[in-house]
Amino acid sequence: MLLVRAIIRPEKVGLVLSELTAAGFPAVTKLDVYGRGKQKGIKVGDVHYDEIPKEMLVIVCNDEDKDDLVKIIMRVARTGEKGQYGDGRIFTSVVESAYTISTGKPGL
Repeated sequence: MLLVRAIIRPEKVGLVLSELTAAGFPAVTKLDVYGRGKQKGIKVGDVHYDEIPKEMLVIVCNDEDKDDLVKIIMRVARTGEKGQYGDGRIFTSVVESAYTISTGKPGL
C-alpha cells in the first residue's frame, strides 16, 4: 500500500476529486494547507505573500494503482497545457498497514 499526498491549487480540487471518483478512487481526505514552494512565495507589487493557500489530498492506494492515481492528479491539477509554478507537488510513501476501526479488519 502507498500513501499519496497531493498539494494542489484550491480551484483544482473539485475537478481532481471528480476524476478520482470516476476512476475508482473515492476515498480521499482533504486538508486546507498553507505554504510555499521553490518560488518562495509570490510578490505582487510591494507585497510579498510568504504563505499561499493550497489543498492537500491524502489517498491510500494499492501499489499497482499508484501510476494511474498520480497521472490523474497531474493531468487534472496542471494549469494550462505545460503547467505553471504553484501547480503543486505529489508525494508517495509506503504504508506498512491499515485497519478499519469499526471492524478491526486489516487492509484497504
